Amino acid sequence: MARSWTRLHEHLGAAPGPLDFSMIRQAAGDTLEESDDLDWKEQLPQPPRDGRWNELAKDVAAMANTRGGLLIFGVRDKTCELLGIDPEQANIQQYHQWIRNHVQPYLPDITFTILTSPDDETSVLVCDVPASPMAPHHVYGAAQKDKDQQAAVVPYRDKDHTAWMAEHQIERAYRDRFTRTEHAEEEVQRLLDRTRDTVFTQQTEPSAWFLAVARPERPLPRTAPRLTRDEARLLLHTTRTRTQSAHRPAVAPLTGLQIVSDNPRPGLRRWVLQTLTLGMGRGIYAELHHDGTTVLAANLSWKALRGQALVEAPEGSLLVHRDFTRACCENFTALCLELARRAGTDSALHLTAAIASSTLSAPLTPVVSEYGGTFLSIPDYARRLHRIQPVIAVLPPTSSDTALDEATHDLFTDLMNQFGLDPQL
Repeated sequence: MARSWTRLHEHLGAAPGPLDFSMIRQAAGDTLEESDDLDWKEQLPQPPRDGRWNELAKDVAAMANTRGGLLIFGVRDKTCELLGIDPEQANIQQYHQWIRNHVQPYLPDITFTILTSPDDETSVLVCDVPASPMAPHHVYGAAQKDKDQQAAVVPYRDKDHTAWMAEHQIERAYRDRFTRTEHAEEEVQRLLDRTRDTVFTQQTEPSAWFLAVARPERPLPRTAPRLTRDEARLLLHTTRTRTQSAHRPAVAPLTGLQIVSDNPRPGLRRWVLQTLTLGMGRGIYAELHHDGTTVLAANLSWKALRGQALVEAPEGSLLVHRDFTRACCENFTALCLELARRAGTDSALHLTAAIASSTLSAPLTPVVSEYGGTFLSIPDYARRLHRIQPVIAVLPPTSSDTALDEATHDLFTDLMNQFGLDPQL
């Protein structure tokens, strides 16, 4: 998927979204200089000759190894003159083949797009290269002095040109790859820990909570436009309407947030909604981050703690309402996908959900609904656990309803299976 926030968006002050021909024309007309994330190319990619490196593979790998960028074919690099290309001569399938053959590890997210002027007179080819979490990428080819000798180099962008990494730079690039993975995991855990601390400090009685975080693989940069309050209101309303069901036995968390959803409060580069301080109803907490991150937390024990039709509740247990847990998973996946679409997130969403206890001394005990939610019961075979392992799922930002349902099902099933419950039964 092409990125929704590029150097051209930043230069033109455009909102996140797909590039169009008018943006290319305006940036070229402004003589926007080349940089480490923008390379104007006069001609379409050419096959390698005389044992030289594949130039397209080298340029793509260089940007993937740096911070991503755009290769735009049909614009003269020095003057930014918009010359155009012959779209019939653009062989996108072959370009992908060259990259597959000459770059390792494989780069799956490269996109080629032909953009044409409204009068159909001028076209350009845009190659969008995201920064790769698997950098460094090596370019393989025949050495120029000895065509039979295969060699590999690691290119990178240095301002407006491509250079080769030295040994110490390659070593650092590998360290950075592992650090990125660790940082992403640490950031999710930090958000879960902070959310847990926030909701637990507001509790006057022991409780079990649903906690969930969705992080884009490539969070939007700080230079991207912030989500406005009106946009936050609209996406909450849209998500709540889309997930409402007259047949759901438990009121969903977004329905519980409706009382405050018209007035999201500002946080640190995010909007915050919560019912923790209202002193009434179920505690619910949500964050909509400007970089595409979503946080949702809800008290799973609240209704069950009030003993509604529950017979012989185990003393000292924290009751986890299964139907409400399902509603939390449904609302969470729908909310993070809607935020991704509104904010212009252009990478996969990594979802993490957990059930946390405000006290480790009391076991978590699942409560299920029977007879359409009229009666609550605790299955004899259910496990009563003191800890629940976090569960994960992945959701593309352009997911269909089927993919959304699958992610919801995965989260809910993995949580319930730890209690020994099968949601299918």
